[in-house]
Amino acid sequence: LENGQLTGVLVDNAKKLVGNFWPEPTKQEMANALLDAQKACFDLGLTTVDDAGLSRDVIEMIDSLQQVGDLKMRIYAMALGTKSNLDYYLQHGIYKTDRLNVRSFKFYADGALGSRGALLRAPYADKPNHFGLLLTPIDEFKIAAKRIANSEFQMNTHCIGDSANHAILNIYNKALQDQPDRRWRVEHAQIVSPEDFDLYKNILPSIQPTHATSDMYWAEDRLGPKRIKEAYAYKQLLNAYGKVALGTDFPVEKVSPFLTFYAAVARQDLEQFPKNGFQIENALTREETLKGMTIWAAFSNFEENEKGSIEVGKFADFVILDKDIMTVDIHEVPNIKVEKTVVGGEEQ
Repeated sequence: LENGQLTGVLVDNAKKLVGNFWPEPTKQEMANALLDAQKACFDLGLTTVDDAGLSRDVIEMIDSLQQVGDLKMRIYAMALGTKSNLDYYLQHGIYKTDRLNVRSFKFYADGALGSRGALLRAPYADKPNHFGLLLTPIDEFKIAAKRIANSEFQMNTHCIGDSANHAILNIYNKALQDQPDRRWRVEHAQIVSPEDFDLYKNILPSIQPTHATSDMYWAEDRLGPKRIKEAYAYKQLLNAYGKVALGTDFPVEKVSPFLTFYAAVARQDLEQFPKNGFQIENALTREETLKGMTIWAAFSNFEENEKGSIEVGKFADFVILDKDIMTVDIHEVPNIKVEKTVVGGEEQ
């Protein structure tokens, strides 16, 4: 700031210098925002959403709106990984209703690739001597991982750069060495060093396929021709763990699951660029993509016995589409329309 004028860009943690002065929304504004988001999600056929990095106040607001019947969306709520949230939820234990599941914490290891905040092992190709940003000290991750490993809670960490993935994967695996498959998640897993894919054997990749098609125009500028081949490697992540959870990363990306499906399978933008798909060797099949958005996503939330597939004994959560997503021309998928969204047997 110079003479009252902004002179640069605030990236990641630095945004708090401004954010701390923003007025807090009122309870009514929070409630209205949740209900508006619910409508947008139901219109696009979503029946459960993962909401990551929430304060206790927001989680309790969600619960209260669900209890009175206003909020019917099922929500897997990740509490922001602050010390106060860890203290509270680890003491009180998992909180679960038919519509709300609170059993996980969300942490942030690094920033985004576009802002050059993603933490890399070697400097950015387009900014020498810059490696990105570590948003939380490593020792704090180790302490949190140890505490969470001694509970039934799940740890989910935003990792985009290869250095962030490497650090968190090693912290996870050390904390879980006596209980390897706790379904702890790495969120995004965008750039992974070749030698680190094996570390995903017991760590669940939670990925957002539209990141690949949104970033493909400039990602090589950031990473260079070698590292770009190690990025957005969704097929390799699937092969490493055996499952992937697919999502949208809304509001960073659009909330439509049809764009997620299209990006995962076609690896193209809506203008069908590039012609043969972006690093098409890491495309997922339609069946893998559908599972990643349904039963594998439910598995990542410890909910595969109650949702994620249409079976006797599970919730009657399903959608009716105007076209068969498994057989329609892949380039028509983004334009599929939702005819009905049903949650708990009730049309929304």
